[in-house]
Amino acid sequence: MFLDTTQPPALLQTRVTGVQAWDRSTIGDGWRVTITDECQRELAAVLDELHRNPVELLLLSGNSFPMPACAALMRRVQVELQEGSMFVVLDRLDLDSMSADEARKLYWILCSLMAQPVAQRFQGTMTFDVLDRRVEVIPGSGIRPTITNIDLTFHNDNTYGALLPDYVSLLCLGTPLTGGLSKVASVYTVHNRLLDGNRAALERLYRPFWYDRYREHAPDEPGIACYPVFAYGAGRLEARIALPEIRAGYVLAGEAMDAETEAALEAVKEVFAMPDLAAEFHLERGQIEIVNNRLAVHSRSEFTDSEDESHRRHLVRLWLRHGGARSYTGQGLI
Repeated sequence: MFLDTTQPPALLQTRVTGVQAWDRSTIGDGWRVTITDECQRELAAVLDELHRNPVELLLLSGNSFPMPACAALMRRVQVELQEGSMFVVLDRLDLDSMSADEARKLYWILCSLMAQPVAQRFQGTMTFDVLDRRVEVIPGSGIRPTITNIDLTFHNDNTYGALLPDYVSLLCLGTPLTGGLSKVASVYTVHNRLLDGNRAALERLYRPFWYDRYREHAPDEPGIACYPVFAYGAGRLEARIALPEIRAGYVLAGEAMDAETEAALEAVKEVFAMPDLAAEFHLERGQIEIVNNRLAVHSRSEFTDSEDESHRRHLVRLWLRHGGARSYTGQGLI
């Protein structure tokens, strides 16, 4: 296989300024959003209705119930995701007053008020439970790091897919015994720091890399994909940052990284290691984290669950998009 890295791409050559180019010292508290008492009453009314007339989760939508306060709340969330910090933590669903199944339904409805939930696996899986399943990540195996307890470096979700989700959402159903610190950073800030400190590495990041597709594709398609880490066009910067997937992609391609490619990935790691880069928090039971998947990167530290599973890190993930079909590829009639 041959990867053409010679074509000169469009490059954002000026620093981004404003509220979206934040770091830990400048982010403010707009990302902390409380589910108001009025919204809680609307959610309780939804549960009452579902007790009387049960409906499966996948049939629910943001239009299933009259929820004006919740709709206004999620419009506020979307403004923060697009124009502010590019992530929020919603606080919170009262998990002690409902079952896990009921919490999933309310979570699905809230997110549906903002954008359409879409498939997270090629075969059509719509919800994904993020748990440590005590498995090993091997290139080409299809096993994602999200189902282990290892440290996850900063990344965008579905970097190896043709269509990125606009937002990634996580409902916390359980917390670990130790670890599992959540982190979010601005893509603009990452880009600024590379522009300031390592222009050569940044230029390489605008040219293609191999990515492991984690077997999320049709059987007759290749197991690797080819994308740049950064892309800029029509005044818009987007990122496909996923360092482990890139390294695995080169293994699957049978191609050694040249010095320029290796140096570019190391430069990204150096930015990720800067102590003031990211906002950090422990996601608590009932809280919902939502991240703009094109303009922010997220990660979590290594964690340990308790042996008796009384403390087990358990998140329910949704992918949300404004456009395309609900399929993993975004293609089709549904």
